[in-house]
Formats: sequence, structure tokens, C-alpha cells
Amino acid sequence: MTHIAAIGERLRVIGLGTVGVVAFPAEDPEAVRAAWRGLPADVGLVIVTPAAAAALGPGPLAGEDPLTAVMPP
Repeated sequence: MTHIAAIGERLRVIGLGTVGVVAFPAEDPEAVRAAWRGLPADVGLVIVTPAAAAALGPGPLAGEDPLTAVMPP
């Protein structure tokens, strides 16, 4: 079974845990990149905040595995 993860500012991702999303709060660009590198292998979808998407750049978000979605601002 694949899981869903969320990376970004704590206030934007922590509430997603109530619906089963594994939250990786990351307040600065290095923390975002570390969270991305540390994603478990069974994560199939990663939801990122706009700030996290900017920190990751286009490379990770352009791949097909895991699928990514950017939250609206």
C-alpha cells in the first residue's frame, strides 16, 4: 500500500495528519530538501506547499515517482 506525505511549513501540513497523510514539517529550504531525501519508499504522492516547491526546484517535482502536487497559495 502506498502512502501520502506532505512537506512544508508546519501550520500548512500538520493538519493533514488527521486524514492519514504523513506530515514532514519543514520551515526552511534545507529542511525541505532533507525531508524529500528522507521520504519512505512506500510514499506514492507528496503534497508540497508553494514554499517547499520553490525550495525543491523543478527537478524533483518533474519526476513521475513519487507523484507530486503543489498546494494552492
